[in-house]
Amino acid sequence: MVYRAVLGFLIGAVLTAAAQAPPQPPVAGKVEFLESAQIQPGMKGYAWTVFEGADPEPVPVEILGLLKNALGPRQDLILAKLGGRAAQTNVAGGMSGSPVYINGKLAGAISRRVSVFSPDAICGITPIEQMLEVAAMEERQSLRASARGSAPYLPAPSPSELLATVASGLPAGWTPENLATWLVPIESPLVFSGFHESVLREVAPLFRQLGMTVVQGGGGGGSADPTPVPGWEKALRPGQGVAGLLVAGDMTVAVQGTVTYNDGRRVLAFGHSFLNLGPVEMPMGRSEVVMTLSSSYQPNKFANVREVVGVVRQDRSGGVLGILGEKAEMIPLAVTVRALKEDGTVRSEKRFRYSVFVQERYTPNLIMTTLYNTISGLNEFSEQATYRLSGKVGLAGGRSLSLTTMQAPTSSGAAAPLLVASYVGDRFNRLFLNAVAPPRFTGAEVTVDLLPEARITTIENAWAAVTEARAGETIPVKVFLRPFRGGRIERDLQVQLPAGLPPGQHRILFSDADTLNRLQGTAGRMNRFIGLDETIALINQERSNNQLYVSLLQSSPAVYYDDKTMPNLPASALNLMQSGPMASRPFVASRETVIEQAAVPFDTVVSGSYSLTITVK
Repeated sequence: MVYRAVLGFLIGAVLTAAAQAPPQPPVAGKVEFLESAQIQPGMKGYAWTVFEGADPEPVPVEILGLLKNALGPRQDLILAKLGGRAAQTNVAGGMSGSPVYINGKLAGAISRRVSVFSPDAICGITPIEQMLEVAAMEERQSLRASARGSAPYLPAPSPSELLATVASGLPAGWTPENLATWLVPIESPLVFSGFHESVLREVAPLFRQLGMTVVQGGGGGGSADPTPVPGWEKALRPGQGVAGLLVAGDMTVAVQGTVTYNDGRRVLAFGHSFLNLGPVEMPMGRSEVVMTLSSSYQPNKFANVREVVGVVRQDRSGGVLGILGEKAEMIPLAVTVRALKEDGTVRSEKRFRYSVFVQERYTPNLIMTTLYNTISGLNEFSEQATYRLSGKVGLAGGRSLSLTTMQAPTSSGAAAPLLVASYVGDRFNRLFLNAVAPPRFTGAEVTVDLLPEARITTIENAWAAVTEARAGETIPVKVFLRPFRGGRIERDLQVQLPAGLPPGQHRILFSDADTLNRLQGTAGRMNRFIGLDETIALINQERSNNQLYVSLLQSSPAVYYDDKTMPNLPASALNLMQSGPMASRPFVASRETVIEQAAVPFDTVVSGSYSLTITVK
């Protein structure tokens, strides 16, 4: 009797332990789905997520109910309570996409947290059918483009399945009204690796305007090549970490989450959008978790981005979809930063390589941020240093964009490295803003020289040997400039009066680049339909701010439109442009025509202007 009782107890214990044993970790491949119409309160299952390293761990899940229309019209959300380690860490940032299985069927992905100070780890789960819609959208888009071959695709639910009305089973005292203020997507911040804290503090507001939170992390210094590494076929099992890379290479900017489903080629993740851009193209990489911070306020995973294994193609409200083995189109950047001695020789030199995600809202800000971080982190940095930049941006079709500027400390307090980086970011922004064709980049190369002192020179005044002359004659002139904390500089120049210059008063203008660029730049900005070729030409025509420009201002109208200049325009032609067929074309008219005579190079930032009046007899 005792023997049988003990044997029965042991058998019962073994059966109970077997019933409570978690299933094996999920693997890539087809799986059965449990849609929200089948969800009932009290169901139990497991979520899979990584707490350290790369291997996911099981997290007990108890279904609390279904919150109808929580994510939008006919977009429900499953509410659940997490146990195991998640009860200690709470619903952490980076858990977005953690797959939830009930009775071996995939029900959805953890995507929301409920409250920040709740003693329970309550989460929201995006139903799997909403994530499958993202996969179906990618399939339709692929078929329309007739691209990417016959890769296997995820099955799309039928309309009746998508629009099924299901009953809600919320716990007592929980109402949609009070939950709506607590249900928020689990944060998927932009993780900047290899960036200085001071840089992130200054650029964070730019990305906050785009709806993203900036955090500092690790894991930079990888390859800038977005080509998937060998062995990508075995990457990103459900429950493992995944990252979308906005910058890769010596610096990394990434959004990190968790894989929900992998059918062997296509990957679903996050359970919500991270940039909400719709169709995208960015590298998709593995992510390894260093640790998971337990917190009732802001729990979060700290993770490193590893090798690239594919490309992210869709960023939708229901989740993110990526394709293994495919390569994203990025902008490769090579940056050389040199610290110079006072005699102009190179003291030290560093080279950086990285590639940047292509997207009209993000690329200019990412270019500006990465360049600012690159050139502001030198040990030779000084508040009084001057930065000289030169470079080239390559575009498809053999076109290129020239970059030349110098930036020194200003009275506004703006840091010179930030001004240099903003100059480059602005050029990329202008290319994207053209209304005719999206730019296709082949790469960019930039060299930045750090000069050990503030180099600013202001045009002070000028003098002409004569104030009256005949057309075709040459007038000797002197121009005087005042450098920052230095003695006055004097330059002797010759101004050639054109042979056909009409009698009357004209001006000789000594100016900086901005003075001459202003009218042409205004004309380009006025045309909302300016094309890519015109934008490139307009930027390439801009003068550099480290030169003194000597121009003859002739007393006849000039018209600027797009990248074109019409000098010495007769009054009748100007009247026709203002009232005739070109009246609808935006242009800028000036009372004087600029005839550029000389450009005198200086190894300083030149600012200001001064003019002399001469009479042509």
